[in-house]
Amino acid sequence: MKVTRIAYSARLNPGKYAALAEQSRRLGRVRSEVWQRYGSIAGVGSGLRDRQVRDRWLADGTHVQFAVLANAWKETVRDAMADIAANLEAAKVQVRRAISRRTSDPGERKRMFTALKADRWAQDPFLSRQMRKHWKRGRNRTHDQIVVRADNYNTIVDGRGRLWLAVPGLEPRKMVKIPLSTTVAPTGTLRLILRGGRVEVHYQIDASQMRSSQRPCGEATVGVDKGYTEALTDSDGQPHGEQLGELLTAESDRLKERNRRRAKLRSIANTAARNGDHAKAHRITANNLGTIKRDRQAARHRARVRTEIFTAVHEVVDKANTVIAEDLTKRFTSRKKLPKNMNRRLAAWTKGVTAEALKSVSERRGSALVPVNAAYTSQTCHRCGAFGRRSGDRFHCTECGVVWQADVNAAINILHRAGDPDIALHTPHQRVKQILQDRTDRHRTRLPVQDSSPATAGRRANHPNHSTMSNE
Repeated sequence: MKVTRIAYSARLNPGKYAALAEQSRRLGRVRSEVWQRYGSIAGVGSGLRDRQVRDRWLADGTHVQFAVLANAWKETVRDAMADIAANLEAAKVQVRRAISRRTSDPGERKRMFTALKADRWAQDPFLSRQMRKHWKRGRNRTHDQIVVRADNYNTIVDGRGRLWLAVPGLEPRKMVKIPLSTTVAPTGTLRLILRGGRVEVHYQIDASQMRSSQRPCGEATVGVDKGYTEALTDSDGQPHGEQLGELLTAESDRLKERNRRRAKLRSIANTAARNGDHAKAHRITANNLGTIKRDRQAARHRARVRTEIFTAVHEVVDKANTVIAEDLTKRFTSRKKLPKNMNRRLAAWTKGVTAEALKSVSERRGSALVPVNAAYTSQTCHRCGAFGRRSGDRFHCTECGVVWQADVNAAINILHRAGDPDIALHTPHQRVKQILQDRTDRHRTRLPVQDSSPATAGRRANHPNHSTMSNE
């Protein structure tokens, strides 16, 4: 397993940055050409590979117009073709769902899935229509990146202990030396990203080399519920990442005030431009509405949030060799209208980072991550299974009259959901609600709980559902 690390340039000479910016601009034209020519059915969709594209360009002289070194444009072609292939695979996910909705015949599904995987979907009318619907021709918007092959750069440590990275420039045998803010030399293929006068050096390392990957996992089985105030709450009632809510709230409030001030300045600049005072409008735009400082502040905030979430996941894995978590790839919409301030804070919610952290840390440390269907886990009582009312951090069960901590209650429900024979990972939420309601009704009338099939009796005995636990 690979993880990405980032090194930053330190006090880079403006002339060197300008040279790298010009090189990245020219390589952006290479990316645009690849997307324009091969980002469709006749290109990557037909199985075309990056080496074939390179051979074509060398034969017809296309590469000459870009005025960059051969290794630079070849690596850029490879990277752009990989982006197009990823775009194609993302469309196939939607097509697979359409296949599942279209037919329930296992043989027909297998035939369509096989044709889709082997890129033979153009011969099938249904698959062709679906691919044309979900796979739209993209366009390149990347003009600030340089991909450097592993054997095309070198690192040097000067007499003062500073690390320098030497990468090829626009002219043969003339390297651009970049001072780095780290003493750890990057390895493998590099991706240089130019942002706001600074160069970011992205590279990958083996996850097994990281110190955190050497930490053993625990021995328990716990369920976890994601939250806003804290990153995770486990089924033992322990919160993890308790500073997350404060980080998100403080950043949201800061952005609200900053954007209010920027909007006011932008209005003044627009008014000055309409009145013919273009000098004043230019001064405001250049000195008060820049993006360099804003982007760096956003990057620092994202780094702090990622650190908080990954630390929380490590704490969970420290105690568990099996982590039961809700499926974070699903999208949920709520009919409840929330205040603007709350909506703005929740818009910065880090579900994707939490999903990445759970997957990455579990794989690196040998813990099993079990995704479950989380429908209504925050709206039902873990003791009796009845629907209740949630208000903030409190969950009130109207059946047994107990008030639970809402996230702890949801985490316990998620833990129980892993052994539920009636509710699978992809069971529709309407069906989940009906199953839970039926169990509650049987409990009220004191009827025995009925399994979905006789074969699940043993499994239910090992993993009791909410109704059978209500008498404890």
